[in-house]
Amino acid sequence: MFHIHVERVLEKDIETVFEAIADHARYDRFSGVSKSVLIEEGKDEKNGTGALRVIGAGKLELTERITRFERPNRMDYRIEKSSPFRVQHTKGEIVLKPEGEKTRVIWISEGAVQVPLVGGMMDRLAERSFSKAFSSLLKAIERI
Repeated sequence: MFHIHVERVLEKDIETVFEAIADHARYDRFSGVSKSVLIEEGKDEKNGTGALRVIGAGKLELTERITRFERPNRMDYRIEKSSPFRVQHTKGEIVLKPEGEKTRVIWISEGAVQVPLVGGMMDRLAERSFSKAFSSLLKAIERI
């Protein structure tokens, strides 16, 4: 199993941070993201609950469904499909808390890479890679 927990206080207001995180179709503006497509709009909002997006980083492609969308404090998601390897995703949540003019972001992702024999090693690699990617994305949001 992989357990990713990234927490950072950004020098931006909560509305700006939430909008940048929720705007699925524009993730490709972030370093390392090569593909970002909104496949299905959400029920109440374009990027809200039910929205389906595809995010690509090099050969890795993740299809994610938004499962909870509470503007501007929370967005949960689940990886429904992945390639070139399968991921069993059990938790994906992004929680935002205002701290004056700043915003605390807590990004948690848990699951397991489903590759026979080397899944455990892939989980550790996923923890390092995704922690770095989430941190990088948050730093980029701060520069917007």
